[in-house]
Amino acid sequence: MEVIDSIMYFVNQIMKQPMKKFNTPGLLVLLILITLSASLTTHAQDSYKYVPESKELYAKIVHMDSLLFNAYNSCDMETQAKIFSDNLEFYHDKGGLITSKKDLLDAIKRNICGKVTRVLVPGSIEVYPIAGYGAVEIGLHRFINHQENNNLSKPDKFICVWQQKGDAWQVTRVISLH
Repeated sequence: MEVIDSIMYFVNQIMKQPMKKFNTPGLLVLLILITLSASLTTHAQDSYKYVPESKELYAKIVHMDSLLFNAYNSCDMETQAKIFSDNLEFYHDKGGLITSKKDLLDAIKRNICGKVTRVLVPGSIEVYPIAGYGAVEIGLHRFINHQENNNLSKPDKFICVWQQKGDAWQVTRVISLH
């Protein structure tokens, strides 16, 4: 960012000059500085790469995600009931808020089982620790609706808050955006 700030300083200084002082080399320098500034800014924005703070926590949450969604895809309601917390809050941009684990499981059984398959977007999961509580998982997934066309949906964002109690992990909050 220091390079960009320096470039912007010089651009501002050049722009303060009266128009009659601009000559071809001055304009050329200005164009080069603006182009370089835009290039560096774009590169800085495009170069973000997630690196887990804790590889162990990341592996654990990715494993728990696979357990949850294998159960989701196979309609294993018992496993889902173990993974979802009793004090669950499930926020869905289309369906609203569900605060009852029983209501969520009933909705999954009624609307998802045998009808929809969840597919994780490879490499999309990010995991962030929450001190004294657990972790937040952010990722992208897609869905296949077997009742409609069997095509994959566009990638959709999800956020799960995982609570750790001893060796057990449960989902306490979900935000599902489609």
